[in-house]
Amino acid sequence: MHLSNWLIFCGVTLLVAFTPGPAVLLAVSNSISVGPRRAMISSLGNAMGLFMVSAAAMAGLGVVLTTSAHAFMALKLAGAAYLIYLGIKQWRSRGSVFSDLSPSAAVGANRSSSWRLFGHGVTVALTNPKGILFFSALFPQFLTQDAPILEQFAVLTTTFAVGSVLSHAFYVLLARMLKKQLGDPRRSRMFNRVSGGAFVLLGLSLLRLPNKAA
Repeated sequence: MHLSNWLIFCGVTLLVAFTPGPAVLLAVSNSISVGPRRAMISSLGNAMGLFMVSAAAMAGLGVVLTTSAHAFMALKLAGAAYLIYLGIKQWRSRGSVFSDLSPSAAVGANRSSSWRLFGHGVTVALTNPKGILFFSALFPQFLTQDAPILEQFAVLTTTFAVGSVLSHAFYVLLARMLKKQLGDPRRSRMFNRVSGGAFVLLGLSLLRLPNKAA
């Protein structure tokens, strides 16, 4: 891969990664509820999901989604349902997300919730049809025909995953800076409703995603 191609891809990656979406919203929500360090667990899960999505795109799933209305609709409904589920769960959260767990409760919760956080990140990446279509449309623009495809796949996907994690770290730190302003329980409940509503809106926006199948 030419260095100039990679640098252009880096610019596109940063632009896309720093644009708020479901994964960014999940990172911010987790940062407020479980803290910045543990919020990055979901971001690592999202990065893993991006590798899986990229592999699926390279394997031709993007072509399937653009030609099969049923496959596209199934993935779109799954992604929308999951985001709406996260939104309703966040909206219905009554307690202050800033209340600290007791030491004994935290020890028991950390082990189980870490996998849950990681799984949420993976699921958000896998159930978003935009991701597969994005990789399917974007990668061919930067691939060099006379270079090994697998190596280019690894470089491009790793670059995008790293950019995604960096963007999440930025938003997580930003949320931490705003944590003091949101320390009041009423403001905390307001945050739950705003972020929950945003998840629902993102889910509904997936339902409006046009099908490219003929």
